[in-house]
Amino acid sequence: MSRRTDILEAAVRVVAQRGIRGLRVEELAQEAGVSTALIYYHFRDRAGVVSSTLEFISTRAEQYTEVDADPEADPRGHLEQTLLRELQDTPMIVENSTAWGELRASAIFQPELREQLRAATARWTDYIDELIRTAQQHGSVPPEVDSGEAAERLTAAIEGLSMRWLSGSLELDRARKLLRGNLIAELGSPGEQR
Repeated sequence: MSRRTDILEAAVRVVAQRGIRGLRVEELAQEAGVSTALIYYHFRDRAGVVSSTLEFISTRAEQYTEVDADPEADPRGHLEQTLLRELQDTPMIVENSTAWGELRASAIFQPELREQLRAATARWTDYIDELIRTAQQHGSVPPEVDSGEAAERLTAAIEGLSMRWLSGSLELDRARKLLRGNLIAELGSPGEQR
């Protein structure tokens, strides 16, 4: 693993634990076990650290939600598994999801985060839209479902369920059950044609 990756992993930990306002270059250097000069070398300034951390969180989420199965074999199952992978009780996913929530909340008061956050959200929503359209082509989602709107609602539901679970307002099993209910509400029951 590279020093840059070590720094980004430390940045995710700091953001998850202390929020974006708690991300100070000096404290990040200490958390990563590097000098502040090395952080400035890799990221230029704090804004560069924040921007790179957001991208790192998005990339990591794309990796852990990736399903090994062929989406063409069972596109609806592939879609469900992709979404459910956001709700896993592993340290990396908990940390990643918590940091994502902190960045999203910070964007309310820090407009400079909004565009990058919007772009990352759009990539995620577009991917889910693509999976829904594939399921429609294979007949496991009715053709009249607006895939783009369903993808928006499902990704928003994941974020809300994740935050409730992470904050202790919802048990993980309940969050997963509610997500499956969201899928049925949006896309109909598997095999059902509307």
